[in-house]
Amino acid sequence: MSADPRLDLRIEAGIARLTIRRPDKLNALDAEMVEALLPLCRRIERSDARVVILTGEGGRSFCAGGDIAAWSQLSPEDFSRRWLRDGHAAFDALTRLAQPVIAVLNGHCLGGGLELAACADYRLAEAHVRIGLPETSLGIIPGWSGTQRAVRRFGAGPVRRMALFGEVFGADEAQRLGLVDRVVPTGEGMAAAKALAAQVIARAPRATEITKMLINAAEGEERERVLEALAGSVAAASDDLREGLAAFREKRSARFGEMGSSRA
Repeated sequence: MSADPRLDLRIEAGIARLTIRRPDKLNALDAEMVEALLPLCRRIERSDARVVILTGEGGRSFCAGGDIAAWSQLSPEDFSRRWLRDGHAAFDALTRLAQPVIAVLNGHCLGGGLELAACADYRLAEAHVRIGLPETSLGIIPGWSGTQRAVRRFGAGPVRRMALFGEVFGADEAQRLGLVDRVVPTGEGMAAAKALAAQVIARAPRATEITKMLINAAEGEERERVLEALAGSVAAASDDLREGLAAFREKRSARFGEMGSSRA
């Protein structure tokens, strides 16, 4: 469960299923939901889940983005300090999960909803889905990395068409443009996601995690952290570390040169 019941997390049989449950508001996110997303990502990261499925409740909307009634009442300072920063922290955490993330777009995916979907490693769209970035029509910008991560993942062309010219794409056109990876018939998104999840679970877990980190780094996502994490894992597996810790505990000088295997 979650601190916010509108974000439902269930972990079972190696799959973490995260569902936005606010269908009466088209699964739009308010400030409390955004704040609750970050600790949920930490729970997933530390769990035994091997893959994540992200979706919205109902068939009308995967996520309609930020709740206009929520953010439009904020002062400019709160909008910047809380809404945008909290959103970036949560979306960054979702993007950087060790586990591959599959987004099931089982309804329309607009504004912050597309920015949320861009955090996933694979996007499944049901046939009725519409995708767009309408923020500039409201006098605001795509603020949760819609001009940054979305461009890195989808290319500048389709992002320009949505954000600057107001184009809204259907599922098939979105697939052609690379916004989604696969289109399935309406109602079949979750079944397709579970089949994909089974493919992930069948693969080597550590190799999968490292490969995702390397792909993220190649995209410019958390490059410094990836480099240090991978280097740290190599050092942690070495005899040098074991000797260094033993020397510290025994209050003696480390004898690295005598270990030999650290240079193998």
